[in-house]
Amino acid sequence: MHALVAEVWRGDFLESVHHGTVLAVGPDGRTVLGVGEPDRPMYPRSSNKPLQALGMLRAGLGLDGELLALACASHSGEAFHLDGVRAVLRGAGLDTGALRCTAALPIGEAALRAHLAAGGGPTALTMNCSGKHAAMLATCVANDWDTASYLDPRHPLQQALRGTVEELAGERVAATGVDGCGAPLFALTYGGLARAFAALATGPDGSPEQRVARAMNRHAEYVGGTGRDVTRLMRALPGSVAKDGAEGVYALALPDGSAVALKIADGSARARPVVLVAALRRLGVVVDADAVLAELATAPVLGHGEPVGAVRPARTLLDG
Repeated sequence: MHALVAEVWRGDFLESVHHGTVLAVGPDGRTVLGVGEPDRPMYPRSSNKPLQALGMLRAGLGLDGELLALACASHSGEAFHLDGVRAVLRGAGLDTGALRCTAALPIGEAALRAHLAAGGGPTALTMNCSGKHAAMLATCVANDWDTASYLDPRHPLQQALRGTVEELAGERVAATGVDGCGAPLFALTYGGLARAFAALATGPDGSPEQRVARAMNRHAEYVGGTGRDVTRLMRALPGSVAKDGAEGVYALALPDGSAVALKIADGSARARPVVLVAALRRLGVVVDADAVLAELATAPVLGHGEPVGAVRPARTLLDG
């Protein structure tokens, strides 16, 4: 059973609650915090992207820096994100017509407003996973693999990515589904996801693991976007690797190998950063010493446009 992980207070009245599962492990892999059902598999959704990006590097993808970060992204659809996707495709001799991701509007509020004001509609380019798809296509071109069928789970690309995910997680994929963007989706336990992120954050110098971790942390705005909590978290924690995922998923690892994997059971995003920061506290991160982490430790509840309460971590996460 999922456990109570967050409370929604409007003034001094408890209005709502969120249940979920949280696993935090120390540098030695031992559990520091485990509530809910961490041994049960779940779909990490976009938290799988850094693992898939590593698989693409191993398969010959030639990206680095901000474009490699974009391969790990659920981007906001800002102009620099879209320019980056075009650059990845152009480097592979392709254009946006090769993308097979689901057409969607930008997920960033400012980017969405600008896109709609310009008369734009849903496109594959503005879909938040287009960076991953562009990198998948570039990997196919590097290996002379078919680009039209790259989303098929039987495709050599997807087989290679599944193998990498399983190696990093130290377990077999429990189920394969279809993600919102159309790409194959691999289910892992919370422990498997935490191990995989720790492997990225502790990769040796010059390794593909380090390339992914360094690209994400140094170019965090490409992983999320302006004002996004995943971007702000990595900027606040040098050397960290963090990735949000749909349906209330978050994963993060620190350069010492400690890691967090969590899911909000109802799929809500509002409690995700609050619960994550509470788990970081349990790992010994001094949250109050950093303005960003302190701000993300709660989320405002609004009344008439003004803060009148907060989303707070449940006592199950604070006691220990």
